[in-house]
Amino acid sequence: MPRKLRIVHCFRSPVGGIFRHVRDLTEAQVAAGHQVGIICDSTTGGEHEERLFEAIRPMLALGIKRTSMQRHVGPGDIADGWRTYKIIKELRPDVLHGHGAKGGVYARAFGSLLRVSRYCVARLYSPHGGSLHYDERTVTGKLFFGLERLMERFTDHLLFVSDYERRTFIRKVGAPRVPNSLVYNGLRDEEFEPVPAGGADFLYIGMMRDLKGPDLFIDALGRLRQNLDRKVTAVMVGDGEDLPRYRAQVERLGLADDVRFMPPMPARQAFALAGCVVVPSRAEAMPYIVLEALAAGKPIIATAVGGIPEILGANSPALVMPSAEEISKKMRLVLERPDTYAKLMPGAVDLKSRFGVAVMASDVEKAYFSALLPRRG
Repeated sequence: MPRKLRIVHCFRSPVGGIFRHVRDLTEAQVAAGHQVGIICDSTTGGEHEERLFEAIRPMLALGIKRTSMQRHVGPGDIADGWRTYKIIKELRPDVLHGHGAKGGVYARAFGSLLRVSRYCVARLYSPHGGSLHYDERTVTGKLFFGLERLMERFTDHLLFVSDYERRTFIRKVGAPRVPNSLVYNGLRDEEFEPVPAGGADFLYIGMMRDLKGPDLFIDALGRLRQNLDRKVTAVMVGDGEDLPRYRAQVERLGLADDVRFMPPMPARQAFALAGCVVVPSRAEAMPYIVLEALAAGKPIIATAVGGIPEILGANSPALVMPSAEEISKKMRLVLERPDTYAKLMPGAVDLKSRFGVAVMASDVEKAYFSALLPRRG
């Protein structure tokens, strides 16, 4: 029987796909008999995230530890890092799994410090896009990719959530010099139940920041209204510091009566508000929202960035470039031929075989044990 592990997940911001990924892994790992804990930032997240924390808190034997973690590298990292290290040291994990750029640095650096104290811990890193979004031609990009290369010395296993992410790592950082695996994000069985269409035509759900493309979504709606005689309605679900700017954009384009803003909520609850889900991201690794929407039986329009084509297929008619004009044209097709368009989406059976949470958790656990074996024997 495989030994039971003390697993700590370390990441910065408890919002979006990384938080979803960690929650899914946590539930599966607890069900497998492991003791699990979470360390993340205390200054981000809102009421929705607090509800999610409360839902998983009872199952976490190592608890939820929240401490300040600033987004960008700076002097504050010294104090933030020291607090995080003390928390990790008290938890004495067998596995320290860092997610995202900041979580990855903390997990590998502090796991290595534990090694100095003759305490063996497996140090794993999942980029989830993270610093890989930077342009390698810029000074900032060169700095971060140099840091990524340096941190490889303190890494036992790299976990990529898409082949795109792995190829980007190779192009910007270099071919991995440590063991690495491709493990797709996974959904729970109940998420493959269809969600009926709601009253609005289109839905945007995600963080309110330009990287995710809400401005492209709004501009596409504006173009669509100019080219159609009928009213077009949309719901935008999410929060972020740029939300006021998107509200102003809606007002400026005369869409205030047609676009409704709503606070963060569970994805399946949001899916019931509209017929088609639009994912207008400028950059992604392997977004959960695409998987969730397809599993719920929703037709989608998604930009061909990151790992999205790996979900839909490289030649899927649902793919567009991150352009308001292209998104608008695809929106029009959805409105004119809704039944035909819906049949172009991948089927639930194929999705479940590739993107089930059981597959994801099993592959991640194999990586944990492979990282431990050389030292544990």
